[in-house]
Amino acid sequence: MSEAIPDLSDKSKRRVLWIVLALNVAIAAGFFATGILGDSSALIANGLDNSSDALVYAISLLALSRPPTWKRGAARLSGVMLLVFAVGVLLDVGRRYLSGSEPIGTAMMIMAIIAAAVNLQSLFLLKRLRGKDVNLRAAETFSFNDFISNGGILVGGGLVLWTGQNWPDLIVGIGVAGIAIYGGIDILRDAHCESEKAKES
Repeated sequence: MSEAIPDLSDKSKRRVLWIVLALNVAIAAGFFATGILGDSSALIANGLDNSSDALVYAISLLALSRPPTWKRGAARLSGVMLLVFAVGVLLDVGRRYLSGSEPIGTAMMIMAIIAAAVNLQSLFLLKRLRGKDVNLRAAETFSFNDFISNGGILVGGGLVLWTGQNWPDLIVGIGVAGIAIYGGIDILRDAHCESEKAKES
């Protein structure tokens, strides 16, 4: 793995965020398409996740050249958005549990592999940045969460194929929501710590 790049300018950081933003928009579209065609709660959940990620990356781009106070506010918004997303996913899982669904395990597994490759590339680009502010750390958290979620979809898709039932898909959907809740709380905690440091200085 390449060594971290020291003292990247805002222009370089902006370029990385634009790349990661484009990758997340593309993968979100793929998740939505395969989720609808494959009747998968896990895939749609990840489509929503990547859509919220893309919006957060856009916020990070706006915050890049702003004062620290603005950046902390943007990070808090990112954390709240993750928590709202998690509630939406849990509601969708509940709906599918009550009404039933027939997820396609093969579609889940193929999409998970593609998404994992894209998210790994995003995480690699963000990891190389040094001197990350609270907003860029939030972006990194999002990409890491996505990569972990892809592993869950891969396992869930395999279990759907094996059992012929929808419960593995629903469990993965709940797991994605849980990861989002953890990530959202972590981002909010990070933003709070930054605020406390600013008060002390």
